[in-house]
Amino acid sequence: MKLSVVITTRNEADNIESCIRAFDDFRDDVEVVVVDNGSTDETKEIAARLGAKVFDKGPERSAQRNFGWRISSAQWVIILDADMILPPETVEEVLQIASSPLKEGGVAAYWIPEVRTGKGIRVKARNFERSFYNGTCVDALRLFNVSVLEETGGYDENLIAGPEDWDLDMRVLAAGAKCEVLKNHLIHNEKRLSFKRMLEKKAYYSKSMGVYSAKWKGSEVLKKQLGFKYRYFTVFIENGRWRKLLKHPILACVMYFERIAVGFVYLLNRSK
Repeated sequence: MKLSVVITTRNEADNIESCIRAFDDFRDDVEVVVVDNGSTDETKEIAARLGAKVFDKGPERSAQRNFGWRISSAQWVIILDADMILPPETVEEVLQIASSPLKEGGVAAYWIPEVRTGKGIRVKARNFERSFYNGTCVDALRLFNVSVLEETGGYDENLIAGPEDWDLDMRVLAAGAKCEVLKNHLIHNEKRLSFKRMLEKKAYYSKSMGVYSAKWKGSEVLKKQLGFKYRYFTVFIENGRWRKLLKHPILACVMYFERIAVGFVYLLNRSK
C-alpha cells in the first residue's frame, strides 16, 4: 500500500461518493479511511459500500484526523475533507511521491493548490484569492510522510476546525521538515457555499483562534497569519504577485470585499 487517504466526515452524503471515487482507478495502491463523527445521514453507508474503511471518532476534526493517520497502513497520508476531489493527474503525482522511500533531507510534506468549483464572479474571485496562498503561512499541508506526523504528534486536539492546520504546519516546519507545493491541484466542491454560509463557517473557525494565538504568542508567523498588513497586503504583492492584482482588477475588488467581510466576522467573534 503506497498511500492512505484520510477523509473526515459529518453528514457528507452529498459529497463523500465523489471524494472516494476519485481513487477508483488506483485502489491497488490506495486505501481510503473515512473517519466519521456521528453522521445522521447515509455518509457511513455510502463510504462502506464504496470500499472505504469506516470508523466513528470525535469530538472534532483534529481527533478524527489523528485517528485516521494513526490506523493507516501506508507511509504517506493525504488528509482530505469530504468536499474535496483529487483529479487523476494529482493522484498520479501523489503516488509517484509515495512510491519512493523518504530520503534524509527529502520533501516530507506538501501543500496542495486548491481550485473551487462553481460559476460566477464570487467563485472566480475565491480561486483568484486562493492562488496567492500556495505554500505561504496561511496555507495548510495535506500530504505527509507518516514519520513527520509521528515526530510532531499530529493535530492538536485542543484546537477545533480552523487553526489546527496552521498549528501543525508551524510544528512541521519547526521540526526542520522540508515542505513543497504539489504541482497539481485538488478540487474543492463549494457549489453550495453561499456568502452567508461562508461567513458562518469563518465564525465557527474563529472559535479556537484565541487558544491558538495564546499557544504561539510572540511568533512572527502568527503575526502574519492574524495581522492586517500581511493578510490584506503583503501576501498579495510579495514575490512579484502584485502583477496578478493589476491584471485582474475586478477579481481583486471582489476578493477584497470578501476579505473585509471575513475580517469583520473574525473581529466580532473575538470580542465575544
